[in-house]
Amino acid sequence: MNRSSGVTTAGKAQCLAFYLPQYHPIAENDLWWGAGFTEWRNVTAAKPQFRGHYQPHVPGELGYYDLRVPEVRAKQVALAVEAGLDGFVYYHYWFNGRRLLERPFTEVLETKEPNFPFCLAWANENWTRRWDGMNNDILMAQEYSPVDDLDHIRSLRSALTDDRYLKRCGKPMLLVYRSSKLPNPVATTDLWRAEVQRWGLPDLYLLRVEGPRSEVGDPREVGFDGAVQFQPDWKSMNIPVPPMGFRVRRRLKYFTDRYSHRVVHYDDLIELARTGLTREYRLWPGVTPGFDNSARRKRDATIVVGSSPERYEGWLRYALECSSLVAGDVADGGGGLVFINAWNEWAEGNHLEPDARYGKGFIKATRSAMDRYRSSWAPDDRERVHVA
Repeated sequence: MNRSSGVTTAGKAQCLAFYLPQYHPIAENDLWWGAGFTEWRNVTAAKPQFRGHYQPHVPGELGYYDLRVPEVRAKQVALAVEAGLDGFVYYHYWFNGRRLLERPFTEVLETKEPNFPFCLAWANENWTRRWDGMNNDILMAQEYSPVDDLDHIRSLRSALTDDRYLKRCGKPMLLVYRSSKLPNPVATTDLWRAEVQRWGLPDLYLLRVEGPRSEVGDPREVGFDGAVQFQPDWKSMNIPVPPMGFRVRRRLKYFTDRYSHRVVHYDDLIELARTGLTREYRLWPGVTPGFDNSARRKRDATIVVGSSPERYEGWLRYALECSSLVAGDVADGGGGLVFINAWNEWAEGNHLEPDARYGKGFIKATRSAMDRYRSSWAPDDRERVHVA
């Protein structure tokens, strides 16, 4: 499946989806969760928590796949092309020289297949039993040092210089999930930039992921070129991420029983996302087809209700138009960027991949939003924002 990579046409937006490489067994998960564990175990065990609650999420045509199988990865890309996506953002797990869940991406890199654009997002959280990246019951901790920073960026050379790697004006795009966890982010990003320039690359295009807890402030002050609006953005919604208690916001619905789940309506999520895009710095919009982590969390889950392919399509169209407006203020001439969370986060209930309930509904909605945006986009008409 062939798709071109590289620099976007100036002003026109690219649509990228976060990709979870978790669906294959590894020794660490065997040790921590039992032999053969993958997130499919959580997905299949999920149960409805209240009347009308959509659980479990049953995969459609791809089934309960194993990402070690090349044909599975090829089918995923075929669906991504059908959706009109411009690339995957693969989560990358690096723990002081130790990589986890690396096999699917390593094989994509080494075999040159599928031929589909990609970039990396360093998921630099602790691995914990609560799936929350906090400091309780840590399974694998992050450790930082200048030596590790250099080892890390050098380990990514074959990826960053791959012809398929997504670039902005020739600069490979690299995301960091929790920039606030870096002890000295300016030193880290300066070192990374200097190293890739030593290889002959012009620079990196570094993006801080904004949304998880404390990722706030101007990213340029900590060495990043911009930020990504990660949805759902619990910070903008002013409700804590579980399990930190709760505070009810006016437009949020709260459902409580002995499990203390939080229930948010998808329409409210969209409204808050739209009001959260205004910044004094470059913030690229994000969208999500839904969210529900009750498959992972039997208590204190956060559940988004009321999502549909139609509502999602309207949100995505709005985000695409907004991204072009952001790009209009960018001196480097690159196009807009929109980040979808996610391609295949099945245990968090946010996936574009087909399921038994909607089939290819979210795939078709993505294609429809992309086609309508691209057919109406004009480089000299930046004030127009269509809202479905």
